[in-house]
Amino acid sequence: MVKVAVVGATGYTGEELVELLLRNPEVEITSLTGIVEKESDFSLLYPRFGKKISLICKNLDVAEVAKKSDIVFLALPHTVSMKFAPEFLKKGKKVIDLSADYRLPSDVYEKWYGTKHVDADNLKTAVYGLPELNRKNIKSAAFVANPGCFPTSVILGLLPVIKTVSQKDKAIIVDSKTGVTGAGRKGLVSLSFGELDENLRAYKVNEHQHMPEMKHILSGVSGKDIKLNFVPHLMPIRRGIFSTIYISSEGLDSAEKIYEAYKDTYKNEPFVRLRPMGSMPELSDVRGTNFCDIGIKLAGGMLVIVAVIDNLVKGASGQAVQNMNIMYGLDERLGLV
Repeated sequence: MVKVAVVGATGYTGEELVELLLRNPEVEITSLTGIVEKESDFSLLYPRFGKKISLICKNLDVAEVAKKSDIVFLALPHTVSMKFAPEFLKKGKKVIDLSADYRLPSDVYEKWYGTKHVDADNLKTAVYGLPELNRKNIKSAAFVANPGCFPTSVILGLLPVIKTVSQKDKAIIVDSKTGVTGAGRKGLVSLSFGELDENLRAYKVNEHQHMPEMKHILSGVSGKDIKLNFVPHLMPIRRGIFSTIYISSEGLDSAEKIYEAYKDTYKNEPFVRLRPMGSMPELSDVRGTNFCDIGIKLAGGMLVIVAVIDNLVKGASGQAVQNMNIMYGLDERLGLV
């Protein structure tokens, strides 16, 4: 059994991690920590876990958590994880970080997250945890940087064609819509029901911190800097990401060849599902699952790609569990649907 600790268990991704780990027959959850006013049974904080788990949720004590665990999930805010990841790694623990702290080169990170990176050594060794791209490296990794939710949908949507798109010097336009849990468990007025209900809002237009992650990873795959515009939108729903990607089709392969590239890329991937040509996925198809569903269509002079995921599962906690399964040589589908 793999002994697992969740640091940051009281956030949306932490709560989702607990749910998914409880489904995994090869896992024993041995430690749950978060920012709590009073240490209490996790099932009292979240009654839906009653009779499922009996653990006290405590404030973080690194030594205590390390003593109880083989692997530590850091479900912490950006800029916070890098303060704790090195402590667990020094103690010989495997670590999966769900924040953005280890996804980008330090100079890019510091520009977009507005703070100095304090763990340059581990930043160099962290493996970017997108299984469809890095499975071999994840398998031998001790430290995995879990991808962001928007980048997961966009990178998976573009992987089969990104080399061709970059060689043709094509601009990429990404229109992504997300549910409110993507912002984390925060008490902001802008995230309140009264502000979100019956509303739709664009935000951080071409300034979202996930944009450099997309560009960094896709440029690495293509071997050339890509041109990408990214506009995220906040929807009045709890969970889900719906990314629509637009690329001029001039000079690209035929629809049939493009579709074959997608089929070939994802034919053996357990959590990527390709729709028939011209058929587009919906959020309800993936809600609560670790799947990324993709649809493509070539029409009106454009290649249109739609990629949908659940932001809390394939966009965060589910992908983290998938990475853990790979790291321990388990069936990567364990605990996931």
